[in-house]
Amino acid sequence: MSKLFYPTLAVNNIKKNSKTYIPYILTCIGTIAMYYIMLSLSKNKGLDNISGSQSLKLLLSYGMIVLAIFSAIFLFYTHSFLIKRRKKEFGLYNILGMEKRHIFQIMFWETLLIAGISLIIGIVSGILFSKLFYLLLLKILNYDVQMGFELSPSSIQSSLLLFGIIFLLSYLNTLRQIHISKPIELLKGGELGEKEPKTKWLFTILGSICLIIGYAIALTTESPLDAIPLFFLAVLLVVLGTYCLFVAGSIALLKLLRKNKKFYYKTNHFISVSSMIYRMKQNAVGLANICILSTAVLVMLSTTVSLYNGMDDVLRNRYPRNIAANLYNISDKEAEKFDQIIEQEVKKFQITASNVIRHRFMLFTCVQNGNKLLPNKDTYTTSDISNVYCIPLSFYNEMTGTNRRLEKDEIFLYTAKGHIDGTALSFKNIQFHIKERIDDIQIIDKQLAALVNTYYIVVPNKETIDKIYSKFYQEPPQELSYYYGFDTDCDSNLQKEFTKAMQLIRSDNNYEGYVECVEEARESFFSLYGGLFFIGIFLGTLFIMATVLIIYYKQISEGFDDKERFEIMQKVGMGRREIKSSIRSQVLTMFFLPLITACIHVGFAFPIIIKLLALLNLTNVTLFIWSLLGTIFVFTILYSIVYLLTAKVYYKIVS
Repeated sequence: MSKLFYPTLAVNNIKKNSKTYIPYILTCIGTIAMYYIMLSLSKNKGLDNISGSQSLKLLLSYGMIVLAIFSAIFLFYTHSFLIKRRKKEFGLYNILGMEKRHIFQIMFWETLLIAGISLIIGIVSGILFSKLFYLLLLKILNYDVQMGFELSPSSIQSSLLLFGIIFLLSYLNTLRQIHISKPIELLKGGELGEKEPKTKWLFTILGSICLIIGYAIALTTESPLDAIPLFFLAVLLVVLGTYCLFVAGSIALLKLLRKNKKFYYKTNHFISVSSMIYRMKQNAVGLANICILSTAVLVMLSTTVSLYNGMDDVLRNRYPRNIAANLYNISDKEAEKFDQIIEQEVKKFQITASNVIRHRFMLFTCVQNGNKLLPNKDTYTTSDISNVYCIPLSFYNEMTGTNRRLEKDEIFLYTAKGHIDGTALSFKNIQFHIKERIDDIQIIDKQLAALVNTYYIVVPNKETIDKIYSKFYQEPPQELSYYYGFDTDCDSNLQKEFTKAMQLIRSDNNYEGYVECVEEARESFFSLYGGLFFIGIFLGTLFIMATVLIIYYKQISEGFDDKERFEIMQKVGMGRREIKSSIRSQVLTMFFLPLITACIHVGFAFPIIIKLLALLNLTNVTLFIWSLLGTIFVFTILYSIVYLLTAKVYYKIVS
């Protein structure tokens, strides 16, 4: 036997099955290229000069890990589908005289050819496109484009190692399936799952419970600080519930429809329901995968797009003024001295200050119990925590240009976030009467207000604050904190220079606190949110590619399964028009069910996603809504295009 017999046979097999193998090879190439690009970017020395480069590289590393795990699962899953479609071919080889060891050799050469083509083209493509994506990342981060070319040998080695292992595991799994199967089982391998599946009510109920609990967590989570662990718990429950309901719940639903005689005994419904019941067992996992991937794409792209586009809102929430000083435990005399220093430095740097805000306050972190504010202890949940800013009446009148009055047991209350009923409020056992609820206050800290309940209380004088402090902490009172902030229209470099000068003055005068500038943070914020946006685009593209391939293979699988069935229907008297109408109804139902379910998942996840975005300083809900709707619209159009293209393949096979 010629030494080239098995390699030649392997090449011919790939050509013969090109309809399924070419999309798989192209996906392997794209996945390998994307992994190399992400890995090389995380090691690119050109990013070291960017502000916030450590956090950016850490994000890229996390993205690379997610990409590697997903690639392994996805390529292993799609390869299993390919082998399933070819079991009949392997069985035929066996019956014609080939031993299983000969089939193993054929599969070895097929795997070697596919792996070689995919790795070579994938890594070369990754090298060629890595510079393009590097420039795209710099563009997103608003950095100057850097010329030059960088090759990452370690990234090449890692890519070869990871995907070499994936191809090896796929090959070993194929050998396992062929080894444990008898020739007759291989011949009927493509027909497995044709028996009517049993109704698994336990899994249906379990899936429903998981989905309800997951939705309930998303809808009822109040504190953004609780949102992170609860979000991942909700995700796990929804994923588990989705798989259970698609695998078991869909069959239970179809059987209930079959019991409805008025619905079932109609030509279109009869064929569609019967066909889907018999094939749901093998299609349900694929549909669930499409649903989960679609949900991931919608959530990932909508959040990262809104964060990147809402950068100005994020910065304004975090930095209410362009330049601000926040000093702790500082006396009135020291505060006046600091005012004079700022005014001198403003003149020195020839800066125009506008929207000046200055106020004194004392921040209390409390545990709220209705109308009672108690000292913060170790035993609490984050939903109970409240930040209370106490402001002397004199500074409130100065800020508002009014001359309001308060009795010693009276306060004004402004609620930034939270709820206090009635007209009474107590700090531990000190009672106050809420004289008036203020509609607005200039000094609100939007960042903290987005995380926990936040109240601003105007009290008669500093002595009242001292009394509260002594009761709360059982120690002598401290001086108040002092905030001084202003906006300016000078260029970013001048703002940074002024801030550095003020930071030195603060340090020289031993003032506790900090002086900050929005322009100093802008580059770091762009590194973080720009990196998230880049990873969102990158992983979103990968998930879309995976979704398209799963849809394509599902359509091919259904086409081959339906071909003989519809030929029988034509022989017993059904017209082509009726058959085509039934096919269209069935394909549309199964095709768009994952997308509709994904949109439902995102709808229920909306409240908890808002809480997570608040942790990242984005409180512009309207922006996120438009980003989400835009993402759903674009993804639905893309999804529909994929449907039209793959439906043609399906109809061609069936016809």
